[in-house]
Amino acid sequence: MSDDTEQQREWTPIHGEPYSSVPYRPDRMPAAESLAHSAELRDRMQERRTVRQFASDPVPAQVVRDAIACAATAPSGAHQQPWTFVLVQDPEIRRRIREAAEHEEQISYDGRLGEEWLAALRPLGTDEVKPHLTDAPALIVVFQQRYWLGEDGTKHKHYYVDESVGIAVGMLLSALHLSGLAALIHTPSPMRFLQQVLGRPENEKAFAVIPVGYPAPDCRVPDLVRKSLDQVLVEV
Repeated sequence: MSDDTEQQREWTPIHGEPYSSVPYRPDRMPAAESLAHSAELRDRMQERRTVRQFASDPVPAQVVRDAIACAATAPSGAHQQPWTFVLVQDPEIRRRIREAAEHEEQISYDGRLGEEWLAALRPLGTDEVKPHLTDAPALIVVFQQRYWLGEDGTKHKHYYVDESVGIAVGMLLSALHLSGLAALIHTPSPMRFLQQVLGRPENEKAFAVIPVGYPAPDCRVPDLVRKSLDQVLVEV
């Protein structure tokens, strides 16, 4: 199949269709090249940090779109791809999102989170004030689709939605970082206001808000240490 033919194909639900397959024969990377790539990737990902202080400088929108396209290649339950990525660059909409998020965060930090959760957050220096939602030039609001509608309006369940969207978000963060951009995961709770502000349909539920941009010149991050490989890897 040519690239042009592949690009012309539009996704449609394959629910209930019989299994079909196509050949998959990617070129095998030589071991030495694979080792070099993996070492470089490991070093670059070690540099990734969650950023809460953003410069207001604009970022190339196509870089963000390409990162979202990478995220959308994630595996998903029954290949149903239960995600929607809303790219928000409009300053007024970002202001409304920040206002609503800070309202919910104020309630959370005033006691809704509980002391154990608050104690876990203190070393990170977070609070209810979220300037990154308006300082960053772009927000990606990720929604998970709990079900999809057939042409006759029938609801069809998606499967492994949390797992599928979580994998996609991880791939999104990696793609943004490897493209030279900074980001963070913001999950105000509850998040229903995002569905309302962005006019998303009833079958979509907000999963995360991801500010995207460049670190501010005076950006600082918590002095954290990641677990070593032998602390997270078990080989049997």
